[in-house]
Amino acid sequence: MKVLLLGRQGQLGWELQRALSVLGEVVALSSDAMKNLDGLCGDFTDLAGLERSVLQVQPDVIVNAAAHTAVDKAESEPELAQTINALAPATLARTATKLGAWLIHYSTDYVFDGSGSAPWKETDGTGPLSVYGQTKLEGELAVATTPKHLILRTSWVYAARGGNFAKTMLRLAGERETLTVINDQFGAPTSAELLADVTAHVLRVLPHHPELAGLYHCVASGETTWHGYAQFVLTQAQALGLPLKAGPDQIATTPTSSYPTPAKRPLNSRLDTRKLQTAFSLTLPNWQAGVTRMLTEISGK
Repeated sequence: MKVLLLGRQGQLGWELQRALSVLGEVVALSSDAMKNLDGLCGDFTDLAGLERSVLQVQPDVIVNAAAHTAVDKAESEPELAQTINALAPATLARTATKLGAWLIHYSTDYVFDGSGSAPWKETDGTGPLSVYGQTKLEGELAVATTPKHLILRTSWVYAARGGNFAKTMLRLAGERETLTVINDQFGAPTSAELLADVTAHVLRVLPHHPELAGLYHCVASGETTWHGYAQFVLTQAQALGLPLKAGPDQIATTPTSSYPTPAKRPLNSRLDTRKLQTAFSLTLPNWQAGVTRMLTEISGK
């Protein structure tokens, strides 16, 4: 199996390089052409170059881990967000069809309006609240035009590599005696490591079961709020002996409305993963397991 991985420089792309390596040859491209071999283009603003490079590589599978993920910034640069999140995936879909290749794509809970409290199912109606959510939804629709596609919607993604919410909480708790964190957004922190491992698993199955093509939700099990997430992080940090001025009991709660942002956040980011777990015989671990592993890794304990 020859895999073309796009977006290798991101948190998910980094983990995918590891997870996909057991499947065969992996050609991993960065958005920076200077970092790619053979003049290949991984720049999602260069659609012609992107198509040319996919055709040059001739992959069996295209894995798209690239996206415009600066949610607030997308509000002020909607054309760029649409190019990267919608037009580039459309280019990949057309090229995948030409090659007869599988296209794996990642999307987001931001395609929903965040209403209610029930976990969102793949069949539920969408209603994005932001440019980011709208362009990611357009990307989904484009990817779905190629028969051999698999879209994984996820949320609250983090990794040990790069910045993340947990690292921010550890830094702030080391500097301040009290913190304030939002407590009315619900979701499941999901590691890039888990997403990469699930991707490798489904790619072992899909060539033998093309009928499983489609849209799936993929997040860690369980749910929490950003406040609950922060409390868990600081509790684990204390157990690891990390120096903190603020502990889990020194985190105050506040509603989303107290932190106005250019892009509106969905309050309900819960995703129902039963379709994925059933189709691919998977068990998704609880969110605490991944966060504990990440904290242990970054602490060096």
